[in-house]
Amino acid sequence: MAVETPQHSGLQGTLDYLSERPLPPGTLVRVPLGRREVPGIVWPGDPSSEPSLALKPIAQVMESLPPLSTRWCELVGFAAAYYQRSVGEMALAVLPPELRKLDDAQLANRIARLRKATAAEPLPAATPAPTPPELNAEQAAVLQQLEALHTPGSAPVVLLHGLTGSGKTEVYLRAAERALAAGQQVLVLVPEINLTPQLEARFAERFGSGPSPRRIVSLHSGLTPAQRLKHWLAAHLGLADLVLGTRLAVFAPLPRLGLIVVDEEHDPSYKQQEGARYSARDLAVYRGKLEGACVVLGSATPSIESWQRAEQGRYVRLTMGQRIGGGALPAVRLVDMNLLPKIKGISTALSPQLVAALGARLERGEQSMLFLNRRGYAPVLHCGECGWKSGCPNCSAFRVFHRVDRTLRCHHCSLTQPVPRACPDCGNLDIAPMGRGTERLEEQLAQALPGARIARIDADSTRLKGSLEAQLSAVHDGNVDVLVGTQMVAKGHDFRRITLVAAVDPDSALFSSDFRAPERVFSLLMQAAGRAGRDAAQSGASEMWVQTWHPRHALYQALRTHDYAAFAAQQLKEREMAGLPPYTHLALLRAEARTAQAARDFLQAAADLAGQFEGADQLLIYPPVPTSIARVANVERMQMLMEGPSRGVLQRVLTSWVASLPSLRSEHKGVLRWALDVDPLAI
Repeated sequence: MAVETPQHSGLQGTLDYLSERPLPPGTLVRVPLGRREVPGIVWPGDPSSEPSLALKPIAQVMESLPPLSTRWCELVGFAAAYYQRSVGEMALAVLPPELRKLDDAQLANRIARLRKATAAEPLPAATPAPTPPELNAEQAAVLQQLEALHTPGSAPVVLLHGLTGSGKTEVYLRAAERALAAGQQVLVLVPEINLTPQLEARFAERFGSGPSPRRIVSLHSGLTPAQRLKHWLAAHLGLADLVLGTRLAVFAPLPRLGLIVVDEEHDPSYKQQEGARYSARDLAVYRGKLEGACVVLGSATPSIESWQRAEQGRYVRLTMGQRIGGGALPAVRLVDMNLLPKIKGISTALSPQLVAALGARLERGEQSMLFLNRRGYAPVLHCGECGWKSGCPNCSAFRVFHRVDRTLRCHHCSLTQPVPRACPDCGNLDIAPMGRGTERLEEQLAQALPGARIARIDADSTRLKGSLEAQLSAVHDGNVDVLVGTQMVAKGHDFRRITLVAAVDPDSALFSSDFRAPERVFSLLMQAAGRAGRDAAQSGASEMWVQTWHPRHALYQALRTHDYAAFAAQQLKEREMAGLPPYTHLALLRAEARTAQAARDFLQAAADLAGQFEGADQLLIYPPVPTSIARVANVERMQMLMEGPSRGVLQRVLTSWVASLPSLRSEHKGVLRWALDVDPLAI
């Protein structure tokens, strides 16, 4: 029985319970655990208890819900083993929270209401299906190759490398159409919630009408618990034909799964950062093999790992190198900020060249977009007299100045306070912002371009429900001249009127200690550039401007030619020389404690313990170090990196080691929590 047990209990496997009759694997039940009654899942395998032991009986069998499939159990079991979590924790964590609260009678009522609502839905058969756009030669060739690859019994993994605006979404739609026509279900994953509605609209427009309308559901954390359960049940019962969702949707039970699409497969959002730290992209590939389903990984800038697997022939790479309608990619212009006149006390957020280019677009009635991946007005307030800065008392980070409500806000612990009237240390009245965020950029644009209609899209401006959709609609309808935003607007959106995109300050990631930083910034800039010139008629005049202090950097030179292949080859060469993924494999143990010394002692003891297991001599275990932000909410954070030559070697050590960590933690009372991250993305 898979039951969610506390991590500190050390119970990693399944538990045994007494049943009056045989139950098929995947059956949902309720069982006693200590003084509580908790949900559980009948798990494949033989009982592990001694026959003489007195077992507790199962409290209730959820008869109304068909058992979860054996393949679903295999997927969850693999994820639990690979990411070093208990099978019960993984299995129960990916079920809808509402499902875990219901008894059988309540669940039966929900299912009956869902079936009744589905049967009562009016089928818009009288509405003619929309005419799909004509495919270009590249799209037709890719679809033909996809069809040839996906033969009965095969489970191909296809890396669809298509430029921004090359028509990858239409390929997804046509591939889904073929799968649906064969009676199969389709799973489409997107990296972020804000991309789900527009993709769902595209699929609903194509498949929601005509003589055979399809039922489409979404699965993401933005749904209410009741909505999430309803959509999950529709998928599990086979009532939904298409499931669109974020990373948690990779675990959606789909009895007829035939196609999995992972859009923007490179995006780090596919990696869970709390609890079981799984990669939805990698699990999608594994699930495709289990289900015999075709997996399409789509991106204009594939992850370095996926690119290498395609180079090795493990994935089939299909390329779409032309934009729809023959449109040109935006010309990349690098603005050397070193050449601007340096005036003391005046920061150069917008170069004169960029302001002039924005003005020209404004006169022609075209839209522009400025990208700055830092929200707020300024990252920090400071005093020029004594050097005071608006640090957070709870975190080793600065509080960000938000001018809209004149607050200093910590983006890590959420501490929010009014801006002081004077310097708290010396009383100086002249405290000033340092650096810039999207709020300040919006203000400077309003001063530089009087009369321009400027909109800002970031996590602060889209807090209210429906605000993101309203602002995106304003951009699409032409009611915005200049759009300012963070990475929320840099990827996935089809803005037809934008002809100029500018990255205001992208240099910060160039010299990061994280070896994946160049990959992330290149991908983000390529995605941002792809928002310009998506209308073929205007693509010839589209431009991507990059304001940089390092115009000769190799990353920007590759960006100028839109040459992802050259960038990826260089990155792979550097990583091979340095012994970094994908040529080695990593695991990261993090510890949080009231003092840094307590966290360090626990990690050092864990390192000493790991050295006792077979195969540890093949691993490189680094000393414990503070995380990039060492203190959050008065909790000290440390991390320890483990590096292995292969997944097999690393996993063998981890499996034995992790089982011993709960008892080790009990010896270190100052440690609040610990977590293991296999294949970490952020170091």
